[in-house]
Amino acid sequence: METNTFPTKGNLILAKNTLKLSKQGYELLDKKRNVLIQEIFALDEKAKSLQADIDRVFTEAYAALQNANIEMGISNVEQRSRCVPVEETVKIRERGVMGVELPIITFTNSTRETLFYGLGNTTPGLDEAACRFNDVKEMIIELSAIETSAYRLAIAIKKTQKRANALKNVTIPKYESLVKFISEVLEERERDEFTRLKVVKKKSGN
Repeated sequence: METNTFPTKGNLILAKNTLKLSKQGYELLDKKRNVLIQEIFALDEKAKSLQADIDRVFTEAYAALQNANIEMGISNVEQRSRCVPVEETVKIRERGVMGVELPIITFTNSTRETLFYGLGNTTPGLDEAACRFNDVKEMIIELSAIETSAYRLAIAIKKTQKRANALKNVTIPKYESLVKFISEVLEERERDEFTRLKVVKKKSGN
C-alpha cells in the first residue's frame, strides 16, 4: 500500500489537493485542445481554398506553356527555363499557439517584377506562362506553411487528448476514490471515538 493511501488527515489533505490540481489540469488541457482544434479547422479552410486556387492557376500556367511551346518551339522554351534563378529569399519564423510552434514563411519574389530571360526571340505566351508559374510558386510556399502547421497541430491535439483522457479516466477517478475512502475511514474513527468517550463518561459518572 502506498504511503498516501493510509487514512490520515494529512493524506486526506494531500489527496484533495492532488484531485483539485488534476481537475484544473484537465480543464486547461480541454481548453488547449479546443483552441488547437479551432486553429486546425481554420487552416483546413485556408488549405482547401488555396489548393483550389493552385489547381486553377496550374491549369492556366500549363495552357500558357503549351502556347509558348507552339509559338517558340519546345527546345527554345526549355533553353529559357534554364535561366530561372534559384529561390534563395525564403525565410521561416514561428508563432506560438498554445505551446505549438507554427511556421510563418516570408520571401521576396525575385522573379515577379523582372523577367529572368531576355526579350529577344520570345513571345507573350512565354511571359504569361512565367507569370502564372510564378504565382503557383507563391501559393505552394504558402500552402507548405499551412500543411506543416496543420501537421504540428494534429500531433499536439493527439498528445493533449491523450493527457486529458489520462486525467479524466485514471487520475481524477483514482483520487476521488481515495478522498472518499480516507474520509469514510476518518468519519468512522470519529464515530467510534465519540462512542468510546460517551461510554467512558457514562462509567465515570456512575
